[in-house]
Amino acid sequence: MKKRTTKKHSGKGVGVFVRVLCQIILGVSFAFSGFVKAIDPLGSTYKIEDYLSAFGPFWEYFEFLAFPASILLAAVEFTMGVNFLLNANIKLTKWCAVLFMLVMTPLTLYIALENPVSDCGCFGDAIVLSNWATFWKNIVFSILLLLLIVLPKFSKDIYYNYQKWIITSVAFIASIGVSIYCYNHLPIIDFRPYKIGTNVLKSMEIPADAEPDVYETTFIYEKDGIEQEFTLSNFPDESEGWMFIEQKTTLVKKGYEPPIHDFSMTNNMGDDITYEVLEKEGFVFLLVVYDVSKAEQQFAEKINEIHQLAQFSGIDFYALTASIDEDIEVFSQTTDATYEWCKTDPITLKTIVRANPGLVLIENGVIIGKWNSRDIPSAKEIQEQFLLND
Repeated sequence: MKKRTTKKHSGKGVGVFVRVLCQIILGVSFAFSGFVKAIDPLGSTYKIEDYLSAFGPFWEYFEFLAFPASILLAAVEFTMGVNFLLNANIKLTKWCAVLFMLVMTPLTLYIALENPVSDCGCFGDAIVLSNWATFWKNIVFSILLLLLIVLPKFSKDIYYNYQKWIITSVAFIASIGVSIYCYNHLPIIDFRPYKIGTNVLKSMEIPADAEPDVYETTFIYEKDGIEQEFTLSNFPDESEGWMFIEQKTTLVKKGYEPPIHDFSMTNNMGDDITYEVLEKEGFVFLLVVYDVSKAEQQFAEKINEIHQLAQFSGIDFYALTASIDEDIEVFSQTTDATYEWCKTDPITLKTIVRANPGLVLIENGVIIGKWNSRDIPSAKEIQEQFLLND
């Protein structure tokens, strides 16, 4: 009898250990995923908008929901993670997570198969996973949740009911609060390649020994009504009656890609001045306005004062946008802006600074300051903090 009891307790002990491990893994993953989304609500918004655009014209009508959805998604994930880690409201959290995975797993399978977006954005810019890696990650999470359902609980509840709801409510409200703060300012942790301290020029360099992309080229030829695929190694002889139909180039292996690979500046004359700006000694101001029609204009006077300071100090000042010339003209007239405009890819602009507009200060190609339009210092503060100390 003693031996059987020992085995029974031993088996239960293993089950409890596995359950605790599953709960910790899920808790850390959900909390981390929710946190990196919460500190970058605009990044999550852009990703949701990418999804909606990729799914077709009908879904684009719901883009206005992208921002509140990004905040809500971050709060739900973070709260589930905290509940798992602190063992609060586990039954409710467990079934919320199951529902969450029932939605996300088929969605990520579709994304992996169709590849409508480059990455899922499940861990923001902190950890970028491929679409297939995201799907298999969700399969693992689903298995962990299944184990939580079938394995025995490791202890009785350690909280009163009201204490559980305090933990859950605080986690949810805190996540929303962080998102609102980071939206009104900038992410409190910057995981993007344009963080303060980054040498933009060096981050664009490709090492001499870097592995290049590997492509495979195939050729479709037809003969006697039958199409056949060939490679460079078994190229057909057209004198034998083969007729060329189509050429296909497929990426077989992704080579080295520098952290910054999509930054460029084209002035109103159509000249690429990217390296001219980045190699310039001293300071350069970059005003990022990815869409002038959506830009907040109440800070225009402060920006104009900084532009005047830059002109007086002999410092270059450029405004970067992806907007059309007509919209730029309207914005300039409305805000009395006289600075030079350059065209840059909109995704790049959204990556540089999570604001519209946002101001970036570069010194010798290194980013030394970034501000949301709400936090842009006065011209006097800029001069005292940066220019007079040069």
